[in-house]
Amino acid sequence: MDLHLKETRIDGGPVYDGHFLKVQRDRVTLPDGKITAREYIKHPGAVVILPLLADGSVLMERQFRYPLDRVFIEFPAGKIDAGEDALACAKRELEEETGYTATEWQFVSTIHNAIAYSDEHLELFLARGLSAGAARLDDGEFLETFTATIDELLEWVRDRRITDVKTVIGIFWLDKIRSGAWPQ
Repeated sequence: MDLHLKETRIDGGPVYDGHFLKVQRDRVTLPDGKITAREYIKHPGAVVILPLLADGSVLMERQFRYPLDRVFIEFPAGKIDAGEDALACAKRELEEETGYTATEWQFVSTIHNAIAYSDEHLELFLARGLSAGAARLDDGEFLETFTATIDELLEWVRDRRITDVKTVIGIFWLDKIRSGAWPQ
């Protein structure tokens, strides 16, 4: 199935091997038999937590993102460590970044946010039954937490205050879950 679209790797290897990201360059055969190169970022994957409080509000973060030189509104999220289970990562990241723990966890979806140049995947989890605690931010990590309603978040997507793709998708999922259109 879809073999008429498949590109086949001939050879290649790492171009850059950084602490967090790795850049790969491969030679591939295209479906028409021509040969070209593909460069892409290898990423270990990440989790995104949709933390829904008992009153229906959502726990969010504000964090400066250096590549775009500005503060973004985001869901708690973080990189999956080598060999780490995605749900275990979600639980760890929620507590480290926000101090909150959750008693109910549900897998929502896997998304691929940059398919043209990265193999990154993000695992979205809905977290309920939240209890506050003390955050344990990583060294060099700075962020603020706050709460907002789903309607406020939707408005912020509409007026472009929220542009982070994982957050936009997560907000749309929360809206569908809240309405019962996509039960969880």
